[in-house]
Amino acid sequence: MIQAIGLTSVPRRNRPPVVDDLTFEARPGRVTVLLGESGAGKTSALRLMLRLDPGRGIALFRGRSLDRVAHPVREVGVLLGDVPGHPGRTARGHLRMLGAAAGVPAGRADEVLDVVGLSGLADQRIGDFSRGMDRRLGLAAALLGDPHTLVLDEPAADLSPRETSWLHGLLRGYAAQGGAVLVTSSSPGEAARVGDQVVTIHRGRLVADQEAAVFARARLRPRVAVQSPSAARLAHIISAEAEAATPPSEALPVEVVHDGGSTLAVYGSSCAVVGETAFRHGILVHRLAEETEAGPVPPLQRADGRPPADGEAAADAPAGVPSGSERRSSQGPLSRVQPPLPAPGPAWPLRYELYRATGVRTGWIVAAAALLLSLLAAVLLARAGAPEPSLLAGWPAPLPLPPAALGAGVLGALAFGQEFRYPALAPDVGSVPRRLALLGAKLVITAAAALLLALLSVALDAGAVRLLFGEPVSLLPGAWAGALAGWIALTLGCAWAGLLAAGLFRSTALGLVAVLVVPTLGVPVVGAVLAPPAARSLAGLPERLRSTALLQWPTGVDEGVSTALRLMSQPVGWALVLSLTGLLGAYVLTVVRGRPR
Repeated sequence: MIQAIGLTSVPRRNRPPVVDDLTFEARPGRVTVLLGESGAGKTSALRLMLRLDPGRGIALFRGRSLDRVAHPVREVGVLLGDVPGHPGRTARGHLRMLGAAAGVPAGRADEVLDVVGLSGLADQRIGDFSRGMDRRLGLAAALLGDPHTLVLDEPAADLSPRETSWLHGLLRGYAAQGGAVLVTSSSPGEAARVGDQVVTIHRGRLVADQEAAVFARARLRPRVAVQSPSAARLAHIISAEAEAATPPSEALPVEVVHDGGSTLAVYGSSCAVVGETAFRHGILVHRLAEETEAGPVPPLQRADGRPPADGEAAADAPAGVPSGSERRSSQGPLSRVQPPLPAPGPAWPLRYELYRATGVRTGWIVAAAALLLSLLAAVLLARAGAPEPSLLAGWPAPLPLPPAALGAGVLGALAFGQEFRYPALAPDVGSVPRRLALLGAKLVITAAAALLLALLSVALDAGAVRLLFGEPVSLLPGAWAGALAGWIALTLGCAWAGLLAAGLFRSTALGLVAVLVVPTLGVPVVGAVLAPPAARSLAGLPERLRSTALLQWPTGVDEGVSTALRLMSQPVGWALVLSLTGLLGAYVLTVVRGRPR
């Protein structure tokens, strides 16, 4: 059950709020349609319910607000706007990635693909899908967590009649199993066909909350649309026969509307009666179809269809959540009897990030390009007689960063940038997974990719130089611990800077800009600060720390601590540390401030 109470959006520029004190409920076992013309505030109301937009009011899902639900993806399945997803990812890979973020086993992807009729297209790329297939994939994503509630925004928009009929059948089947379904629509006819309850809003305010049958009687008026070259004559004949009918028909009075052209609108009749009349009088008919005309938006209505008394609310206050209202899976067209889904564990965010990073070719292309550029730079540096450290890193002096470090920064920026460009929408995380657990998974996977990229670039550069020039190159030159640690720290720092900046600024490009800012602006500024001679030094700090009673470590750790301090004392080390600290603090602050209150 969904209970929306007093939803009000934030007004902008002295304009009234898009959603104004909206209250309604969607009960289990029923399809509730939120009806309104374009701009009435339907999508804004859904976003307020899902805590995606700021505003007042509250939405309760089976008596709990969304921020108090442990696993929101398993409580409510959402489809807002176009289907999110990278066009290069397969349907199965896309659903497995989303399932990992929600703590759903990988096998669930194939089950929901079978439910929506896409099992034969599981390995096809999303970019090749038609509009109808996109909608089916979006519904599969909404069903991943086996939710008790579906919230869908204009799910039948731009679909063919066949796809629309299939969609209505799926929603009906879901509701028949005890699920609560809330959909938006701008078509009164569609609302009457698919809905059990129709909630009509106008300019963000509730104007009617009615049973579908009451709504159809109040708002929908059937008519027969006729197109004929003799429309005026046919209109006169139909009107004359209706007036001459004796005894008077018990049906609705017949009304004929002629716009002066070749079309007629006949109310209170049927295609069979109009067609027979035209045939008897030898009138040619080009078109004959039954249609439904929507009437104007009604004044404020109660749930039973009567106007409210003075001071009475538009709809009854939402009732309490009935006991035993949870939907239970049963045999039927939507799902099979299955054991309950396991609780998500710490490994689920890592699985999500692995699916995201390896499911498309972009990351592999970036890594291959970085290794190729590093290899080319190493060959040119070796030909010019450059020293081994810059040769192994493939780092020419004019470049702000070596290719491997720059590639690691791009991989880090893509970790969030891909999600903001192709959002995997989930109700508990907004448009992008921003929970700290997923951030930790991204930091781990990005660090592993950066470490692998750093080591591979050194190994490939050394092997290429030895093969081409016949000169042995030491992979572990003098003071190898400091050199290798510095190289890994630089690559890792660039990867994390790109990751945090892309997550903070919601853009891959800005994440890459943050990586380039470190050597171009951060290092000169820090270098200028550290340029004056220091009166005191940190030399001997490891030995002094070891001598304390609280810090005791093996003797070999001293060299590692000294190396780390020596790296941090360099301008690039200070610049990386400061930038990462600032980005991490800003990111955590945005997550904390973005939590619903």
